[in-house]
Amino acid sequence: MLFRPNPSLGVPIYLQLMEQVKHAIETGALRPGEQLPGIRPLAEELVMNPNTVAKAYRELEHEGVIELRQGAGAFVSGNARPKKLTERLRAGQAIVAAAVEKLQARGLSHEEIRRLFEAELASLSRIGGQDD
Repeated sequence: MLFRPNPSLGVPIYLQLMEQVKHAIETGALRPGEQLPGIRPLAEELVMNPNTVAKAYRELEHEGVIELRQGAGAFVSGNARPKKLTERLRAGQAIVAAAVEKLQARGLSHEEIRRLFEAELASLSRIGGQDD
């Protein structure tokens, strides 16, 4: 499947899974009405606790990104907005590219830059500044 959480990032796995589902919807890899993998099969594939997948799915349902149907599974919500690299994403990419260029000019390695971005995103998640 499309999801590959990384336990060494320092970001909770369920949050990584949520972001990967949202990204798949935004880029059109998952479309409204499409079924997501079941909780147990996905947990087995990703070698994680099924409760972690269930928590991610519950949070995504709470945000209106997916619908959980008793006995049928999880489906991308009809209200989910596929964005296919919208202007917002393109503008964000330009900002990130400029920031990376400036950090490289200051002598930071790719790994150091990646860690800075991940730490900043993790701190935003902890203080509730996460944007969907």
